[in-house]
Amino acid sequence: MFTADKYRDDFPILSREVYGKPLVYFDNTASTQTPRQVVDTVTDMYFHHKANVHRGVHALSQEATSLMEESRRKVKDFIGATSEKEVIFTRGTTESINLVASSYGALLNEGDEVILSVMEHHSNIVPWQLLRDCRGIVIKVVPILEDGSLDMEAYRSLLSSRTKVVSITHVSNVLGTVNPVREIIRLAHEAGAVALIDGAQAVAHIPVDVKELDADFYVFSSHKLYGPTGIGVLYGRESLLEKMPPYQGGGEMISHVAFDHTTFAELPFKFEAGTPDYVGIAALHTALEYVEKIGLLPIAAHEEKLLAYTTARMLEIPGMRIFGTAPGKSAIISFLIGNAHHYDTGMLLDKLGIAVRTGHHCAQPLMQALGIEGTVRASFALYNTLDECDRFIQALHRITPMLL
Repeated sequence: MFTADKYRDDFPILSREVYGKPLVYFDNTASTQTPRQVVDTVTDMYFHHKANVHRGVHALSQEATSLMEESRRKVKDFIGATSEKEVIFTRGTTESINLVASSYGALLNEGDEVILSVMEHHSNIVPWQLLRDCRGIVIKVVPILEDGSLDMEAYRSLLSSRTKVVSITHVSNVLGTVNPVREIIRLAHEAGAVALIDGAQAVAHIPVDVKELDADFYVFSSHKLYGPTGIGVLYGRESLLEKMPPYQGGGEMISHVAFDHTTFAELPFKFEAGTPDYVGIAALHTALEYVEKIGLLPIAAHEEKLLAYTTARMLEIPGMRIFGTAPGKSAIISFLIGNAHHYDTGMLLDKLGIAVRTGHHCAQPLMQALGIEGTVRASFALYNTLDECDRFIQALHRITPMLL
């Protein structure tokens, strides 16, 4: 049976106090905390295996290279990719999307269309705008329904022979909506388009199999998956990656360089210019092992329990407004108390030891669609407990009279 208390000792930060109050960390959508096992891997890499990868014949370089490539194999298995060639290491979800927009985008022509949704994070909007400005593509946007689910009828109506890319989030970082990505991808393929799925908010909470989804590109970040910061993953279908030009130039991504001509390395190295963060990549391996040992399905069931319990208790509070009520949503609650400013709510909660996120959550177009400036966002992870949810509810009851 899953019990969060079994794992809390792995996260020393959870035992600290904030303003004299025990910390309740409910900002997991922004970044999960890191277990000591992952930090131990970072320390071990720096103290015992630090050497540049892929370039040295000496033992340390070979060890570091082996640990990095073992992590690539682990990622391949974790997301169900066909080949290690399809796993590209980046600095995060943002760079992964920029890589696709820049590199696959170089194959697009003026007037070609890219479909996004109104619930996208800025990192899945701005790269396509940059591509629009330089190549003249057209961006189309799928709206949402009242409960925060994607308007699939509108999506179908936007697809056409001009559609070349569909780039949609798997899980909304604001609403918690879990989008029907299999259907989104299938419809994109029927229109002759490729599909990119932003999995930043999905991979730590639900099993992902890119082959089963039939995704062309799938992207996520380590730091939202109990891993180190500064590491991300781009999964790309091998046939597409082969056609794409390099994203950056430099060491490692080359086969041969001369001043009149350069040839590029094979996948995946064609897209990994320069010295990679092999320390963080090795630590990502440990994070994936940590999650797999617990099991994504038990984690998801635990988070769903916290979500249902907390949502029901919050709705008992006068003036409570929750944004995003789609069935099967992820463990994210975005809310406002009456017309109180989200920042004021977040600051008062912080003084009581409750860490939540406030603002537009890098989703300003969604906020505009909702008719608000921002929300307070509470989000759960495997180490959160019902006791913490009770403390959160108690804090909300305490501050609500100050805000209304």
